[in-house]
Amino acid sequence: MEITYNPQQIELNVQQRWEEAQAFKVTEDPQREKFYCLSMFPYPSGRLHMGHVRNYTIGDVISRYQRMQGKNVLQPMGWDAFGLPAENAAIQHNVPPAQWTRDNIAYMKSQLKRLGFGYDWSREVTTCLPDYYRWEQWFFTRLYEKGLVYKKTAPVNWDPVDQTVLANEQVIDGRGWRSGALVERREIPQWFVKITAYAQELLDGLDLLDGWPEAVKIMQRNWIGRSEGLEIYFRVENAANDILPVFTTRPDTLMGVTYVAIAAEHPLATQAADNNPELARFIADCQQTGVAEATLETMEKRGMATGLTAIHPITGESVPVWVANFVLMGYGSGAVMSVPAHDQRDFEFAQKYNLPIKIVIQNDANTPLTTPLDAAMTEKGVLVNSERFTGLTSEQAFSALAEELEGRNLGARLVHFRLRDWGVSRQRYWGCPIPMLETPDGTTAVPREELPVILPENVTLTGSGSPLKKDPNFYQVTDSITRETDTFDTFMESSWYYARYACPDSQAMLDERVNYWLPVDQYIGGIEHAILHLLYARFFHRLLRDEGLVKGDEPFTRLLTQGMVLKDGSKMSKSKGNTVDPQTLIEQYGADTVRLFIMFAAPPEHSLEWSDAGVEGASRFLKRLWRQVHQLVADGAIPALNKAELTASERDLRRQVHETLQKVNDDIGRRYTFNTAIAACMELLNSLSKADNTPQSRAVMKEGLTALVQMLSPVVPHITQELWHVLGHDELLMNVTWPAVDTSALQRDTVELVVQVNGKLRARIAVAIDASNHEIEQAALADENVQRFIEHKVIKKIVVVAGKLVNVVVG
Repeated sequence: MEITYNPQQIELNVQQRWEEAQAFKVTEDPQREKFYCLSMFPYPSGRLHMGHVRNYTIGDVISRYQRMQGKNVLQPMGWDAFGLPAENAAIQHNVPPAQWTRDNIAYMKSQLKRLGFGYDWSREVTTCLPDYYRWEQWFFTRLYEKGLVYKKTAPVNWDPVDQTVLANEQVIDGRGWRSGALVERREIPQWFVKITAYAQELLDGLDLLDGWPEAVKIMQRNWIGRSEGLEIYFRVENAANDILPVFTTRPDTLMGVTYVAIAAEHPLATQAADNNPELARFIADCQQTGVAEATLETMEKRGMATGLTAIHPITGESVPVWVANFVLMGYGSGAVMSVPAHDQRDFEFAQKYNLPIKIVIQNDANTPLTTPLDAAMTEKGVLVNSERFTGLTSEQAFSALAEELEGRNLGARLVHFRLRDWGVSRQRYWGCPIPMLETPDGTTAVPREELPVILPENVTLTGSGSPLKKDPNFYQVTDSITRETDTFDTFMESSWYYARYACPDSQAMLDERVNYWLPVDQYIGGIEHAILHLLYARFFHRLLRDEGLVKGDEPFTRLLTQGMVLKDGSKMSKSKGNTVDPQTLIEQYGADTVRLFIMFAAPPEHSLEWSDAGVEGASRFLKRLWRQVHQLVADGAIPALNKAELTASERDLRRQVHETLQKVNDDIGRRYTFNTAIAACMELLNSLSKADNTPQSRAVMKEGLTALVQMLSPVVPHITQELWHVLGHDELLMNVTWPAVDTSALQRDTVELVVQVNGKLRARIAVAIDASNHEIEQAALADENVQRFIEHKVIKKIVVVAGKLVNVVVG
């Protein structure tokens, strides 16, 4: 009998058998419970990295386990194929992005198959293909008709050399990451989808996502950022638009306003700069600043007085209006009321420009604050220096000020969200064309019968501007009608791909099959997608629901965010030179070893520290399993298990088999602690290898090794399929029902108890399961080590905790 374990040959043979049997192809079956397991699809970068391997192995283990529970399991895969990296690679390698992308997809697909992932490839989705993005375009035109899509000018990071908008992460020290040019803040026309119309629903829905990590839900709550406050109207003297609305969540500090700050793009700033060249230069300088909130928080706070003054709505006092580089038009009204004593940013700005600081809140009436302050006092408290509102708590002042301002039409209660509408325009080539036209009568959607708007693939990229803007064959529809040359943000494609997997061949965007499979039962991906991708997908699902295309409010029932793969304490990356090539490992050890290590090294939500020794250990374990099964079979016929004939040691071994099965079932099925499940399997193999060679011991060994092969099959599906055959079975192991626990095998004749003397561990004893307290006490006192600690001492009492311990108290 063949004993040598040759993983490469075994894995290719097993994969060929799966392929011939179309083992992973599934269809809708209303008579069976479905399970939809989905891992976030990859960008086709060219090669899989270990982060991919970890993500997809987790999903494959869950899918295979659920299949063995008898469920109808869908596990699809596809490609998030649009995006800027393909443009950069095209420029670097002088090939069109389409060719580069398709070549990468072919290679990465072969890698995924080599790892044994059980995907239904008949449902493969590639977002850069017209049969996918046509429906995205179709849906966008529907949203436009419903008033959920609009176009407006908005601030962006503009690279004047590359002639393109940059994402916030592409701005490094104020310069374009590729050109090195100083980035400008420009206002350009952009397309938006009204996610803010769903802000409250998206917020409320988080409370129902019991299967999501709390950390992710907190991040989304903070991003949506619901706050209740007042919109307060300041009148501006000598201004064309004399009402300046500002929103605040702290109206209790209103009496401490000493200036108002506005964005550089604010109409009041533009008006003030008309006759002030120095202010005009400052405003132009502000346009060199990025628009990321993180940038605004960390950059130097700069400002300039406009010469305008605003009238305080309560006191009637004049306060100066300043342009400040940390205020953006895209947030609220582009103006903030500044209270230096009670806001740290306002405090630092006021100190820098020698503006007044007025204390109007203190912790309590008996603990007055004194000037000068070292920092702003930002907590709520009791009002001081606030005229008739002095003495009110912050909460009381909120209501009192709201009533007065609303009564005088100088303000209104308002719920405000930090969430902004989703800007989906990108001034780049490799993306889905936005299906809109500019006509003499205005903006309109491309007629549905003319969809899809095909992205031309034979292009030359220079790195300066989008080729769509230079191609009249694309943008010039007629002499008077032009096509939009912006493309969609790639989050658009990834916001609904999970639904298209249910019906990838549909001649509509979605069909009735989607309501069989959705929602996704288990979604798996990195924590870096906790906000934008997951929030946009939740929003898009509601848009699909309201269009009648799906049922239900949420796309993903349960979410698992796997940790990073680290090496030498830092995230693997090419720039750090600390990557490990999965292909090399597969060629050296086989796919099963890679899968086993990646699942055993750490719990899935924790970071995983790469270990070459750990990979070697995983390989050794599989070789031991291989030898143990072959040796059992080689030793000859194995008798049927006869429970009545088992010795005490054989019953103990069989109990461990079923205790392990019970634990693994819970660890994989409920807790997702795959590492502890594997550890239990390793411990069981150790015990089985020490069993006697008696007939009934061999029968218990066969039961144990059979269960072990089944338990490990979701993790290492190739070697277990081959061993399943060695154990005498011909069918695909993946179709075999998960083994049941024999509860009678879990019963014990004895129980181990801890023995303490004055609370300190001194021994462990085994007693009969039905032993009386007296028998337990006598066994504890008879232990040789216990006698050492009670000798010549008075036993005051003996405490027996049933099934756990005995504590002998001596004096």
